[in-house]
Amino acid sequence: MMPADNHTFFAPVTYILTGIPGTEESQFWMAIPFCLVYSVTLFGNSLLLFIILTEQSLHEPMYLLVSMLAAADLLLSTTAVPKMLAVFWFRAGEISFAACLTQMFFIHVSFIAESAILLAMAFDRYVAICDPLRYTMILTKSVIGKMGLAVVTRSFCFIFPVIFVLKQMNFCRTNLLPHNYCDMAIARVACNDVSVRVWYGVAVAILVIGSDIVLIAVSYGLILRAVFLLHSKDARLKALRTCGSHLCVILMFYISSVFSYFAYRFGHIIPGYSLILLANLYVLIPPMLNPIIYGVTTKEILKRVIYVFHR
Repeated sequence: MMPADNHTFFAPVTYILTGIPGTEESQFWMAIPFCLVYSVTLFGNSLLLFIILTEQSLHEPMYLLVSMLAAADLLLSTTAVPKMLAVFWFRAGEISFAACLTQMFFIHVSFIAESAILLAMAFDRYVAICDPLRYTMILTKSVIGKMGLAVVTRSFCFIFPVIFVLKQMNFCRTNLLPHNYCDMAIARVACNDVSVRVWYGVAVAILVIGSDIVLIAVSYGLILRAVFLLHSKDARLKALRTCGSHLCVILMFYISSVFSYFAYRFGHIIPGYSLILLANLYVLIPPMLNPIIYGVTTKEILKRVIYVFHR
């Protein structure tokens, strides 16, 4: 079928991920640090989950939320990184249209879920520091379970419409995707006018991530006010140490995602290889560093890690 605009529409069956443009000769060696990062991510998050789930004393709200974050990190990295390594090492870039949409779905679901979990953790710290006497009454295991369900439901409701719209689009031009995993760049090979979809994606990003950032900032503003009103210097330092690891994770997650977002939005003025490397930041770095940060800075978790290795 040849429409008036001379585009040939077709139902996409298979796409080919070409990796990072301009780095074809060095992709084999680039995959080595990617593989090391993924190995650390798998080991660290799996160990964190094992310790929290098997140690009864860690079945408290803060640690249950940390375990949710570890699960989201595992989902995010495992959805994306193995395909990256296959593209880099074996030139196995072929991916079906359905598999591409599935990969996009789980990457973005886990990303939005992580943002919601960080918000829940900020609320947990707010209650623990600003209203400690009611902490166990407010954040029961039942409430944490409902939070987890809300995280999954919210992520699904925001991302499924995007995937559904992409499924209905007509595609032309080429089936080559200059990326190492499936992302919204697939919309660029569509023949449809994608401006409405783009603005929907921007609106979702601003509404979901922006509102999470604002609420986290408000929570920590109230926490800092409460901390500096404490009379004891030791109590202030203890409260700040309690929140330190969480603040590190928050900053790392949102800074990497903001870099990735602006790299995508201003891709026309950024070299292609830089654009894709920046897009890999939030897939690789936070999932690797989160278990390290919590394992080193949280005394109870560190104690259990040492015990496991000692055995």
